[in-house]
Amino acid sequence: MPTLKDVQNKIAAVKKTQQITKAMNMVAASRLRGAQSNMEAFRPYAGKFAEVLGSLAQKTEEAVHPLLQQREDVKKIHIALCTSDRGLCGGFNINLIEKAQAFMKEKTAEGVEFSFTNFGKKGRDWCRNNKLQIHSEQIGVVGSTFGYNVAVNNGRRMVESYLSGDYDEVYIVYAEFLSMAKQIPVLKKLLPITAIEPVVEDIDENAPYMPEHICEPSPAELLAEMLNRNVYVQINSALLETSTSEHAARMMAMDNATKACKDMIENLTLAYNKARQAAITAELMDIVGGAEALRG
Repeated sequence: MPTLKDVQNKIAAVKKTQQITKAMNMVAASRLRGAQSNMEAFRPYAGKFAEVLGSLAQKTEEAVHPLLQQREDVKKIHIALCTSDRGLCGGFNINLIEKAQAFMKEKTAEGVEFSFTNFGKKGRDWCRNNKLQIHSEQIGVVGSTFGYNVAVNNGRRMVESYLSGDYDEVYIVYAEFLSMAKQIPVLKKLLPITAIEPVVEDIDENAPYMPEHICEPSPAELLAEMLNRNVYVQINSALLETSTSEHAARMMAMDNATKACKDMIENLTLAYNKARQAAITAELMDIVGGAEALRG
């Protein structure tokens, strides 16, 4: 049975842990507000960009751009894996890594070779431990303040490698922010581009007015320029979503840890009181027993 001193030391240690988890919860909440505002500010731009791209796709004929052409024999797949640099965020990183693992397991039977671009230390460490090929690593991006140039530089590198034949397909794995309590891992194809949906021609009287985009130069030339930018926009959006999701996951994890510390302190305090009462009772029994022995 632990002594009173041992229980006291354990209570003090749990209280210090509670202070740390509470401070980390407050830091994550503060960073979450900034990351969420950046993500919400970028979403309208990404939506309008997709709208214009769909309008241009409607005005062009059969896709002739290399970024739109599907390759029949896919043997080399590149994955951009977005994870955090730090832990203590619950199963956030594990869920993202398992999403990539499930996709790799699905394609392994086809003899596909995989390579990675890692955004974050956790994904990079996982690739190193499993001896996977890493073409590029970006540390200190997810969970911090970064510029659009991060998406442009990495997106340009992926597009050039795809056009040169180093990759047959390019995917990105990231965490989509749905709410404070829910962030889901998402696997999205970046190259070849297949998500361009032309504007629907059916007229709906209740639908908002959709302006017709006047293009100069020609829609085909403008579409060729915007296809590259579409990759940059998707990468930047994925990084913003992952950063916001990381802070939300860490805030929830630290909140749960703080509550668990509180429960542990209550249980340890109860155990301390029981041990203290047992010690007092034992001392009283010794005193009473000694007195009875002297009286006899």
